[in-house]
Amino acid sequence: EAGPEAVDGLQRLHLSVAATKYPRKLDGKFVEQLQTVLCSPKSPEQIQVLCAAILREMSPCNDLVLSCDEIQDTKLLSLVSSVLLAQGSRGEVAAVGQRVVQGLERRLPEGQSARFLLPVLANVISLSPGSLTEEQTNVVSKKLADWLRYASIQQGMAQPSGGFFSSPRTKQPAPITEVDGAVATDFFTVLSVAQHYTQDQWLNVQAFSMLRNWLLCGLWPQEGCVSGTPLVPVPATPGRLLPPRERLRDKAFAYCQRLVEQSTRRPLKKEDGDLQKACLIEAVTIMDIICKQDSSYVCRAVSCLKILHSRICGDATYARALLPIAQLFLNHSKQAAVDSDAIYKHLFSDIPALLFHNPSLAFEFVQFCKDNSQLFTDSSSIFRQSFPNLFKFLAWNSPALISEFVDLLPFLLDPGTATEIFHLLLDLPCLTAALDIQLRAAALPVSEKAGADPAGKPATCLEAFHHPLYRSMFQYLLRSRAAPEDAPDSLVPLRQLLGSLAGSPRVVQCAETVPVLLELFFRVVAEFADGSLINQLVVLLLQRSDQLYDIPAFKEDVVLGSNLAMLCGLRPALVVELSTEILEFSGAVSNIQSKEAIFTHMAWAVGEFLSVSHDKRCTVEQITRFFETLEAVLFEITQLRPQASTPSCAPRAISVLMATLTKLAARSQDLIPRVSMFLSKMRTFVQSPAVTSVYCEEDLEEILIRATELMNLLKMPSVAQFVFTPPVASTRFQKEVNDSLPLALRMVTQLLEPAAGSMPV
Repeated sequence: EAGPEAVDGLQRLHLSVAATKYPRKLDGKFVEQLQTVLCSPKSPEQIQVLCAAILREMSPCNDLVLSCDEIQDTKLLSLVSSVLLAQGSRGEVAAVGQRVVQGLERRLPEGQSARFLLPVLANVISLSPGSLTEEQTNVVSKKLADWLRYASIQQGMAQPSGGFFSSPRTKQPAPITEVDGAVATDFFTVLSVAQHYTQDQWLNVQAFSMLRNWLLCGLWPQEGCVSGTPLVPVPATPGRLLPPRERLRDKAFAYCQRLVEQSTRRPLKKEDGDLQKACLIEAVTIMDIICKQDSSYVCRAVSCLKILHSRICGDATYARALLPIAQLFLNHSKQAAVDSDAIYKHLFSDIPALLFHNPSLAFEFVQFCKDNSQLFTDSSSIFRQSFPNLFKFLAWNSPALISEFVDLLPFLLDPGTATEIFHLLLDLPCLTAALDIQLRAAALPVSEKAGADPAGKPATCLEAFHHPLYRSMFQYLLRSRAAPEDAPDSLVPLRQLLGSLAGSPRVVQCAETVPVLLELFFRVVAEFADGSLINQLVVLLLQRSDQLYDIPAFKEDVVLGSNLAMLCGLRPALVVELSTEILEFSGAVSNIQSKEAIFTHMAWAVGEFLSVSHDKRCTVEQITRFFETLEAVLFEITQLRPQASTPSCAPRAISVLMATLTKLAARSQDLIPRVSMFLSKMRTFVQSPAVTSVYCEEDLEEILIRATELMNLLKMPSVAQFVFTPPVASTRFQKEVNDSLPLALRMVTQLLEPAAGSMPV
């Protein structure tokens, strides 16, 4: 019985089969019953809709025996077709497409409407582009052109209520109006306003809604052209109509021009204003597609959109419409011989700076950059120079945009932008905080903006935003274009000032994306970096390793040490070329505590690459200077002083320093007695109560074993020199030798001292 109980049961069944990712099975007899009820002319519409929805969720279904061949009712044809399309069979898709086109081609009986067939047709061409024959394509193109251009310009009539006071007389239909209330003097469009709409007006709206899809998937594949290769236009001659496809383009272009004109009108209702903007975006996108397919439209489109851009560029509410406008100019401005730099400059300079907090615009803007990534290959272009603005989108919307930026970042990087982008990535959470302050400062009354005392120190971040002491730092962090020459000496005061926002959820979310992008940054830079850039990045790594925004988890997750080792491996000569900077960094005991990870990797790189085998410029004097500097640091952190605490550092740092000193001594053998004496004292160090209270037993044992292995190896200087100065690894054998050095150390120890770990006191 098709009553409320049946409706309730079908609704619950639909929820059961829809709200799960696992396939559900229904009894074959019940599936047959659902099909019977769906196709029965006696079934209420609500029941039919529910049956179709359940069958779609069950697709693909082996028990399906539905067919659309004999169905005449357009509503039922729409429901049955939706089930058949859900089966995913190309044969079914083609059959449904053929049946729908037949329905559109013939004159429909009274009470039937093509409105129910157009959504099915849109699904057909999306599922299987080019599945319609040329004849079928021409039929649909002709229908769409007529619906777009020749819909009624009179409003529809209200359906009589059938009440006692219903008047049998019919009023003269009123004309359609524009969104501003004026009587329309041109053809009907989706932006035309009426109290009631006729069937052909509804078809006009539907035709526009599927027009883009039809041009791309239904019409375009039939013409056998590669996207971006425009057709040779077929001119219309007197007394000769255009072919259906060219005629559709002609009517569609006129329709889009009409929408552009209608977008200039001031709407009476807010919702009409939102519709205006959405239709404008769609219209410009369709114009771009038409220009790609037929180059004869390019000059008209460019002329129309130049005027449109000058009108809307100052209105932030139209910002999303600027993207398809820019896309059309990118695709066609050369052909039209127009200068479009002002359009690009406005888009990339002003929009991100003002509207970074608009999430939908942020996504569409970054997607636009991804789709046009080839634009960023020219280092002098407006697009490449505007990358600081793009990072504002990421800083404010980081969780949603991280995957897009992973794709985009490689196109932003080159030798000219790498160092500035490196700073930007490390300061990304700080940028998020600064954008927060910028938004709050913009909302302040004018009196409060000027209220801070320029001579005093600002008490809050908001006061600091306009304070002379911090203004230049805020301006640089919030810059819209690349400006490495304008960088202030240090942003440390600003990072400290913005520390109060370090716990903000938005800032924390942004900080979580930085490690992923940093890893990608170094992977990409490694592919093109020359010696000069690598040297710059190494110096920056040493400087920035403790200049990070004060979020503890962020400082732990940003791993710079391993990237330092990677850069040194790419260019071993940098240890000699940057000897002054590296000696200054390595000689500061404070660095081994505040920058332990990067200090350890730097010390390892010195021991690994400060060798004549890597750089012929390496001298004994340089080896001695590095040895003495690192020896002093190791002495400082292992010296046992009475009534003084021993500086605490990671056991790994002590082990690496011992190994580096041993490597350097093996290359300048006059240093062997000094390092041997030092290593012999490590037993006293690890047994000291002051040390055992700081380190665990396993760590101390590892330090002692390493000291023993190194000291034993130095007893055979020629072996030590071979082990610690292997040839540059250019072959697989040499790489395996380098990888097996720990094994070599243990073997030498076992040869010299059968009792592992023993050390003479």
